[in-house]
Amino acid sequence: MPRPTAAQLAYGSATVVFSTLALLLLSQTRTGVGIAVIAIAALALGLLVALTAPLPGVSHVARRRTARRSAAGTRVPAATRTAAMRMPRQRPHAGVSSETRVSEHSR
Repeated sequence: MPRPTAAQLAYGSATVVFSTLALLLLSQTRTGVGIAVIAIAALALGLLVALTAPLPGVSHVARRRTARRSAAGTRVPAATRTAAMRMPRQRPHAGVSSETRVSEHSR
């Protein structure tokens, strides 16, 4: 199982804090059992949010594009598959040839 990212931990922690406050304010409970139930429910909700937060890496568009190619029967080499998943294709600039772009200086 991969380790959670900082974003996942932040989302989960924020969910625990805010859902605990909201549930305590809405329920207006004063008993220890009620507070314990709310705390457990908030922890479960925070864990659910942290685990379902999207992981960094391959976008769903690249996965879909690769799946579509392999489902169509065309064989996609592994090197192409991983490269296509990492970097989206860039469109050439409209009306500008590649020779013109190569001779330009960066500013």
